[in-house]
Amino acid sequence: MTDAQSAQPPAMPRLNEAAPAFETKTTHGVRKLSDYKGKWLVLFSHPADFTPVCTTEFVAFSKNYPRFQALNCDLLGLSIDSNFAHIAWARSIEHNFGVKVPFPIIEDLSMKVAHAYGMIQPGASDTSAVRATFFIDPESKLRAMVYYPMSNGRSIEEFLRLLEALQTSDKHGIATPEAWKPGEKVIVPPPQTQADAEERQSKGYDYTDWYFSKKSLPPAGS
Repeated sequence: MTDAQSAQPPAMPRLNEAAPAFETKTTHGVRKLSDYKGKWLVLFSHPADFTPVCTTEFVAFSKNYPRFQALNCDLLGLSIDSNFAHIAWARSIEHNFGVKVPFPIIEDLSMKVAHAYGMIQPGASDTSAVRATFFIDPESKLRAMVYYPMSNGRSIEEFLRLLEALQTSDKHGIATPEAWKPGEKVIVPPPQTQADAEERQSKGYDYTDWYFSKKSLPPAGS
């Protein structure tokens, strides 16, 4: 490898492309990306075990695990710590906070998975993964990426909201506005021709302008 090649930043995963494949040791045994085919997966990294901000996140992820499962979504954590550290930390969380961690945590001492997903940010740390979160769909495509600094915890409620928004967009072919929640109106895709734009106001939508219309979705299960 030349000096110029080594100076290049690591490749980052890209939205709507295949998520980087992995096969790795976890606290629940070996896990592969293909194990999650047919389900959504939220893969998230944390800087280190036995740290206070990460502990609050793991407590929140664990408490909300049934809500992710109800949305056909699994959780998978990662840090550059050993399985022994992961196991000890999970036991500590259960002992001190009364919450059992129900999902696997990847042992990534080699940083192979962390580098494949761009979880290592040299400006923040060369040896710890930042708070990166990846939403992977049932076809193993990467659909969303969210990065937080090491100093600030994530919002699990926002991740649940985003997951439902992604699933709703896929199911109905629509977009969702800022802070959308299930039951609220969604955005109709803008018209693609001048004729469609001129007819938009007569389509029965909640019309604001030719490019901006909303509609209600049918109730779930209908």
